[in-house]
Amino acid sequence: MPERTRTRRATPADPYPGSADRMCRLESDLRNLPPELGCGALAVLNGRTFMYSDAVGDIPKGSVGGLVHADTRYLDEWVLTVNGARLLELDTDLPTHCQATFYLTNPALPGLPANALGVGRRRMIDGGFGERIEMTNHDNQDLHVAVRLAAGSDFADLFEIKAQVGDRSSRIRRSHARDGSRLCFSYRYDIFSAATEVRAVPAADRIDGDSMVWEVELPAGTTWMCDLYVPLPTADDEITAPVYHPHPAMTMSPDPVTAWRDRLARFTSDDRQIEQMRAQAVRDLTALRITMRVGGEDVLLPAAGLPWFLTIFGRDTIFTAYQTLMFGPDLARGALIALADYQGTRRNDMNDEEPGKILHEVRTGELTKLGLRPHNPYYGSADATPLWLILLSEYWRWTGDDKLVQQLYGNAMAAMEWIDHYGDRDGDCFVEYQTHSPEGLGNQCWRDSWDGVLYADGGMPPLPIATCEIQGYVYDAKLRMAELADGPLDNRTLARRLRGEAARLRDRFNADFWLDARGGYYALGLDGDKRRIDAMTSNMGHLLWSGIIPDDRAAVVVDQLMSEQLFSGWGVRTMATTDGGYNPIGYHRGTVWPHDNSIIIAGLARYGYREQVKRLSRAITEAADHFGQRLPEAICGYPRADTHIPITYPTACDPQAWASGAPLLISRALLGVEPHDGRLTINPDYYESTGHVQITGLTAFGTRWNIDATPHSGTVYPAT
Repeated sequence: MPERTRTRRATPADPYPGSADRMCRLESDLRNLPPELGCGALAVLNGRTFMYSDAVGDIPKGSVGGLVHADTRYLDEWVLTVNGARLLELDTDLPTHCQATFYLTNPALPGLPANALGVGRRRMIDGGFGERIEMTNHDNQDLHVAVRLAAGSDFADLFEIKAQVGDRSSRIRRSHARDGSRLCFSYRYDIFSAATEVRAVPAADRIDGDSMVWEVELPAGTTWMCDLYVPLPTADDEITAPVYHPHPAMTMSPDPVTAWRDRLARFTSDDRQIEQMRAQAVRDLTALRITMRVGGEDVLLPAAGLPWFLTIFGRDTIFTAYQTLMFGPDLARGALIALADYQGTRRNDMNDEEPGKILHEVRTGELTKLGLRPHNPYYGSADATPLWLILLSEYWRWTGDDKLVQQLYGNAMAAMEWIDHYGDRDGDCFVEYQTHSPEGLGNQCWRDSWDGVLYADGGMPPLPIATCEIQGYVYDAKLRMAELADGPLDNRTLARRLRGEAARLRDRFNADFWLDARGGYYALGLDGDKRRIDAMTSNMGHLLWSGIIPDDRAAVVVDQLMSEQLFSGWGVRTMATTDGGYNPIGYHRGTVWPHDNSIIIAGLARYGYREQVKRLSRAITEAADHFGQRLPEAICGYPRADTHIPITYPTACDPQAWASGAPLLISRALLGVEPHDGRLTINPDYYESTGHVQITGLTAFGTRWNIDATPHSGTVYPAT
């Protein structure tokens, strides 16, 4: 391999030598450090707020747990003890994403027999955080119990929590109520301020440091109860939250998500496991939604994942919205409107903003507000812009919503302009990426870890990089925009131009990215010297989804995807086992991602490879069965024959939006449901064991539809 003329990092062994890589390290920290809360760690969440605790509901000081709201930790300690000892776990009930009850008892203590107390901690997030403690004396004698709640706040920025950095202790002020009714912590630095108030009813008998202490006389058979409440501010001017009730552990305010969930199409099947997997996907997507007010309209859209990515992302939000379109258009509409509202309008190197560019991520914590992080918003994504155009087209195909397409016409044209003049920075037809920000991401494709893009020998390519799947997205986006130009945009000249540009891109791409080695495949990308990045990866499957592959090469690509070097038995790996960079536990270097596989499955269906659709879908479905029907963010790439069970990737988001959306897109591929000119077509082809499938209340073109299907036939008819 010839000597490189540009370098990005010194060596893979020293991946963070320069300031340009600090963001890569931070992203890696957020994904890969241990959770430190032990088995059974649990989170409740609502919007952009979550409470992450251990199995008894505690947040030990110094852990990664906490009450986090709008990227700031408002509680970093929340520990309940009786007579100086922590409680023991019996069981936990999580009826909804924003509610949990911890059932606990006491260990043997002086004057307090083991299991004398039944303790319930009933927790809810609904615009604020509330917890009701119910303590029942099951013993046959009266008891005196000292109940202590230790609370604290470090006001850490989310970027600091898992990295275990940052110390604000010298600036944190306390103004606890002398009557025992409140603990009050406050913090201010420069333009950023935050406060935590813990309210208690009944008030504590005393405040001891940062702890509330109740001296409880508990006669045999009686119950003592205490309500705790932590109010939270609105995340920012655009994120709305329900009004919190005076007794938060008992009631919930009306939630627009409930109405959204009720509008979703219902999926039933003779195969209960498949039905349960789809139901779990809907529950998780319900948990991960956020509400934004844009231009006077409240819109719903999916956040990326719990716990560290409860915010708007570009590609994650778009892919999830696309995956869910067959079951309802609301998330797609919300994503389109919200992302258009944030669309880049100027050149700003600090946050990689450019006119027309769709963002990568939004954060609202202290580091961002002080300008120490470029996330308000950060635009380091080369694929979100064409993906936004694809979602706009797909939303229109399902809804016929000419009005929204016309409303977003300026945004769409700005996105096309970005593709042609900022994305394709050297005029070679290909969109490439290279950060301008000292805090920017090195990789700006979906494989956005620092080592997510490698040569086949494991070496690191120089920037700028044009990855293959982004070119497929651009090709698809231009054809889809041409369709919109012929339709609701009424611009035939634009349609002809875009189709011509797409054809030229297709020809150039297939000449420059194809490799004849190893039986033929598409390179992962082109590096800064226009050399092929010759790793064999799952990104080829995205090319099937986009339609940029000629029919005579499609069979070769499908064979590669389903070969032992890429197909693990649980799904297609991100990197082939024969590549030097392969690691079955590497984040983008050999793991299996459900969202990635759902896109591959959609691509296989597009080219008519229905047997491979069934085989890959079954692998993903069987993997889900090992995870309680919830697909994790990623699965280790070990061969199925070696492990016999799928091994989850360490610290995978749980749940994660585009993993949760994967079963919905897979369902669409198996049923062969497509919108065409105001009508739905269906072409089912799935395993006999699935039996009868019914979808009721599917929304398309402003009408509700039902679907009845068997493995090889199906009907679509208006819902009554």
